[in-house]
Amino acid sequence: MSKPLTKQELHNLAMNHVGEELVEQGFEFIAVNSKLKKHPQFVCIDKNKQYYFVIVRAVVLPENPNNYDVVWMESFKKHAREKNAKVLYAGVGLGNANGEKGPIFLDEEYLLEYNGIQVLETNFN
Repeated sequence: MSKPLTKQELHNLAMNHVGEELVEQGFEFIAVNSKLKKHPQFVCIDKNKQYYFVIVRAVVLPENPNNYDVVWMESFKKHAREKNAKVLYAGVGLGNANGEKGPIFLDEEYLLEYNGIQVLETNFN
């Protein structure tokens, strides 16, 4: 019998998807933090040595992975500005392949809603 994934395992699965995209885009990893509620999950640099803080948010479908806490994100953007880093956000929705209500199981197919990495402006409005 398959075991349902824990919140930490769901988060790690989402991070795997995002990490693969970061590699494809040519980012170099400086630090990786896979602990839940510890941000950023990835600290990367691009070929121009620009630092990026990457926030990965895993949600269980039907919750919208593109929504995030705007107030919290503003405080995080302030932190990024202080470190001369840009902020990237990646919302990842995961769901049971057989229906929204069921859990996601280890080593079984799952639904994925992922619209890629979004650049969040850190400038003051």
